[in-house]
Amino acid sequence: MKRLFPSFGRCHRLPVLGFALLATVLAGPLAAQAPVFKDVTAATGLKNPNGAACWVDLDNDGWVDLCTAGGVWKNEKGKTFKRVAGVPTSVAADFDNDGLVDLFSWSARKLYHNDGEMKFTAVKLPELPPSVSRGACWGDFNGDGFVDIYVGGYEDWGKGITWPFQILISQKGKSFKLALSKSQTRARGVTACDFDQDGDLDVYVSSYRLQPNLLWLNDGKASFTESAKKFGVIATSKGFGGGHSIGSAWGDFNNDGLIDIFAGNFAHVDGRGDQPKSRFLQNLGAKQSYKFKDLGPCGVHYQESYATPSVGDYDNDGNLDVFFTTVYGTASFGRKNNPVLFRNDGAFKVTDVSAKAGVAGLPPTYQSAWADFNNDGALDLISGGKLFQNTVSKKSWLGVSLRGDGARVNRAAVGAQVRIAIGKKIYTRQVEAGTGEGNQNDLRLHFGLGDHKGPVTLEILWPDKKTQVVKDVALDQIVSYTYGAAK
Repeated sequence: MKRLFPSFGRCHRLPVLGFALLATVLAGPLAAQAPVFKDVTAATGLKNPNGAACWVDLDNDGWVDLCTAGGVWKNEKGKTFKRVAGVPTSVAADFDNDGLVDLFSWSARKLYHNDGEMKFTAVKLPELPPSVSRGACWGDFNGDGFVDIYVGGYEDWGKGITWPFQILISQKGKSFKLALSKSQTRARGVTACDFDQDGDLDVYVSSYRLQPNLLWLNDGKASFTESAKKFGVIATSKGFGGGHSIGSAWGDFNNDGLIDIFAGNFAHVDGRGDQPKSRFLQNLGAKQSYKFKDLGPCGVHYQESYATPSVGDYDNDGNLDVFFTTVYGTASFGRKNNPVLFRNDGAFKVTDVSAKAGVAGLPPTYQSAWADFNNDGALDLISGGKLFQNTVSKKSWLGVSLRGDGARVNRAAVGAQVRIAIGKKIYTRQVEAGTGEGNQNDLRLHFGLGDHKGPVTLEILWPDKKTQVVKDVALDQIVSYTYGAAK
């Protein structure tokens, strides 16, 4: 079998219809088509679920729960949500490898242990220097099998202060040590990925105030080297040292097995100049030392106040789509700004499908996260304090839950990657705990596989660089795999 990892050697037919019915179908207006998304906020019992969102299964019942600024909401078998705790906005991973996912609030810089039965206890952290954070991410940065935390540092605009970021290294799940605290750039979003497939997580930081985005290259022992310029991921334009990035997201947007970046930029376009716009950054792979090519907007139309993106395959065609929020409803010069759903048409070309999908005209928000909350094989979206259920027509899909052994690989499997090769395409997903600005998609991986019907082969790259191959996996189901378990 050909290996999928470069670093390891690497039409529908229309049914027969009566002529009259066919004529009616063809003549029907586009507006008559049902939208993809249905607002089920009230129907599911959610009340004011605002603020950045984190989807995570907190009680291991197979139904993904929700954390927002309004607290923790338990998913009642995909039908309703019940508020069960008051933990603030968080990102989630299992820091002590006890099998229950814990919560870190980047806004409060506090850690909450999951005690089971949807109860949480604050955990003492080392004394942290004064700072203000807009986002954080989890990852096993030193390869010891326990997740660590990178906490972004933002600003005090009025005082001209750039607040420091912090790196907290787990002491075998019992406590944390402050390994680094440093003022660098005015960070907004923080997200991590093993983009070069060397077995360790690197950290990408979205920087504001026309400052360069940062790429912290990890040596595998939690020693980081800032390498954004070297790898071509500053996400800026000629004449600017950086942009106003608020949130960025990792994703394989062209299905070549390499994980790319979408950098979301707030950008003024006025008499002061044409500031750097949002852009796709393509991972060029091992032959070019995993450097990136700046492809520009690729169809992301200009709005001044773009905020935080999140990526997921909402229509199950195999391509990762981008939902992108805005800071303002009305930006400079009275221009209307609204969050946008961009459908990925492949080859780094996207199309605005907000109206067709039923999510046009949403209010400004920093909330954007994907999960299949009702386990029906279609990704649902929370944004702007609203939960949108996906009613997409059926295409093939696969849900993949990964679990570490708690020794070599952290229990939540943060940092693991899964690839599925079909024809010339390699569909790629990663387990990540933090995306955009302070949001988190479900840890369970979602693959849309279009019209493919037969079984597939999964290749799992675990965070310790071990590879596991699973053959003959049937589609349209949720499967689970544990590191080191019998194949």
